[in-house]
Amino acid sequence: MFFLINFLGIFVFLAVTLIFSKKRRDINWSGVLRCLALNFIIAWFMLSFPLGRAIVMHIAEGFTWLVNQAYQGVGFAFPSMVNVPRMDFFFAALMPILLIVPLFDIMTYIGVLPFIIKWLGRGLGFITGQPKFESFFSIEMMVLGNTEALAVSRFQVAKMSAARNVTLAMMSMSCITASILGAYMKMMPGNFILTAVPLNILNAIIITNILNPVKVPPKEDIVVTLAQADAAAQREPFFSFLGDSILGGGKLILIITANVIAFVALAGLLDNVLRLIWPQLTLGNIFGVIMFPFAFLLGLEPSSAFHLAQYMGMKLVTNEFVVMGMVTDKISTYPAHFAAVLTVFLTSFANFSTVGMIIGVMKGILPKEQNDVISKHVPYMFYSGVFVSLMSAAIAGLFIW
Repeated sequence: MFFLINFLGIFVFLAVTLIFSKKRRDINWSGVLRCLALNFIIAWFMLSFPLGRAIVMHIAEGFTWLVNQAYQGVGFAFPSMVNVPRMDFFFAALMPILLIVPLFDIMTYIGVLPFIIKWLGRGLGFITGQPKFESFFSIEMMVLGNTEALAVSRFQVAKMSAARNVTLAMMSMSCITASILGAYMKMMPGNFILTAVPLNILNAIIITNILNPVKVPPKEDIVVTLAQADAAAQREPFFSFLGDSILGGGKLILIITANVIAFVALAGLLDNVLRLIWPQLTLGNIFGVIMFPFAFLLGLEPSSAFHLAQYMGMKLVTNEFVVMGMVTDKISTYPAHFAAVLTVFLTSFANFSTVGMIIGVMKGILPKEQNDVISKHVPYMFYSGVFVSLMSAAIAGLFIW
């Protein structure tokens, strides 16, 4: 019976998403169905065969190596902040931008990155029915993270319409970074963590396609090169271009930091105000109650579903590391299905502070008019992050009992 509830839950999540769709007539249903079928195939492959997990792990190791190179520069300037058991968020997540942004800008300058986006995006776009860049971005954000992916793609983002950038903002809520997979796998079952990565890619495409379908004419479905982004860029000397890239990365870090601090502080303030009304009234508990019916649809009995919903609510208000730290020592004692859906749901950056990060990076890339459009869609961004995680957890849960 619980298997049937889990299976039904997938289509309930899609139906609820359809209710909130902005343009139901523009939804590419053939692309949605292809992505859904690919979801089942990947979940079966990842959870049944070690080869699938090995492929993702090798990709993650490559990008972990890249981020570690960034820490060499950060460690030279701030050795006491890097060579520690647990780095602060600012140094661990944001300072690597100072290497990653210039590196990808160099790849853009010499034409390598546009070539990769064009052909990889075309291949995935053929399967998903989405524009080339949105298809590529779904992979890029899951490897680099939301802030880094948006930052290194800023030439493309700046040339896109506000509607398409809303889609990118919604997709960014479901990202992780490859460099953080190792930390995740020290706390939670690694096979479920690695399975979540490709599932989140596909489900980000599905959910955003339903919520915010955008028809892109063929003449606009292009990959922007540096020359198209800035006609003067071809005449700019390389080291001048590189210097501007580094300074741009530094400004981006400051903008993101300010937004994250403000969003986390505001959430904490609201929590404390709610506790004045009733000590048990917190944002985490409120979202736990809201998430209960969705947790039940993941194929759990009511008591287990309520337990899972509380973890979900805590994750959305704080972050995934808080919840992972709470369950690390007891995850092995949970039933396999519960452990699978919990782990997959936690494997994303979908929470309140991520909204601040995305808004912050968009402010550093786009003009005010486009930023205002994205800011008006914050509820859609949050919804997208939650339901991508629910879809991934439900699909993975089908194969673990």
